[in-house]
Amino acid sequence: MEKLTSYILPVITALIIIFGISKGIKVFDCFVEGAKKGFDSAVKLLPPLMGLVVGVTMLRQSGALEIITKMLLPLAKLTGIPADVMPLTVLSPISGSGSLTMFEQILKNFGPDSAEGRIASVIMGSTETTFYAVTVYFGSVGIRKSGCTVPAALLADMTSFIVSAMTVALFSD
Repeated sequence: MEKLTSYILPVITALIIIFGISKGIKVFDCFVEGAKKGFDSAVKLLPPLMGLVVGVTMLRQSGALEIITKMLLPLAKLTGIPADVMPLTVLSPISGSGSLTMFEQILKNFGPDSAEGRIASVIMGSTETTFYAVTVYFGSVGIRKSGCTVPAALLADMTSFIVSAMTVALFSD
């Protein structure tokens, strides 16, 4: 099976090239043109992504993450989200690497079978890095105004956080 999977990509690539040649398409020219467009998209995305990385770093290093987390503790108690999981809920919509680091810390500190570990696991599996996704997808096609996308996505994230805590509580031993 392992040998079969190692041949899939080369076979698909060869089939695309053969199909293109059979249709009279200049395959290499199309590839080069696509690579140029991909590079242009990457260059356009670089400034917003750098801004996002700098913002997340500042959030964590300045202590603002702890302040925001403390401000959200009443909401955490109301929704059943453990206080130690709240930093993950703040970082999750902003940064995939930041939330992954926070997730790892939760698992190290509390263990994967603890309520905190299970809730954090469900959150990691059911949420999206909203701001990163909006930056990449909207930025790649030049959309400047996101309209209701960000509020709707953040509402979906918040719903996921709450339902994660409720689901873990419901199915706990």
